[in-house]
Amino acid sequence: MSHAGAATFVTLVSILFGSCSTIVKGTEQQVSVNTPGVPGAMCQLQSPGIGTRTVQTPANVILPKSRHSVAVSCTAQCYSPGVGTLGSHTEVMTAGNIVFGGLIGVGVDAASGAMNKYDPQVDVVMTPLPGCRMPKNWVPKPAPGPQTS
Repeated sequence: MSHAGAATFVTLVSILFGSCSTIVKGTEQQVSVNTPGVPGAMCQLQSPGIGTRTVQTPANVILPKSRHSVAVSCTAQCYSPGVGTLGSHTEVMTAGNIVFGGLIGVGVDAASGAMNKYDPQVDVVMTPLPGCRMPKNWVPKPAPGPQTS
């Protein structure tokens, strides 16, 4: 193979494998938000990458991937507020993308958030407030639709 042929081959491979995480892993991820022992808690998820979303536990929610971790704060009647974090981490595939996709592939994956992944689940611990009693027929209210800011 000539030098020009080899350069063309390398360019084609780089284009094919560029943005590998975007193609293979996608730009969104499902995560779980739980408040063990406190079903029906209302939780706000916030980060620059997703804005603000509200869910009622237990919840599975699909989030756009971002390099920013997601702050989770939960409230429920007769419980102290709880907080947690869905950490954002670099996807292992990014190393292969550097080798095969070069700067273009890494740039696409970084811009789309695909080179990141969240922890799959967050458990937010909430403790009962002393002396607080729930009404006998109390049922959690349904969560409002997704909110963005």
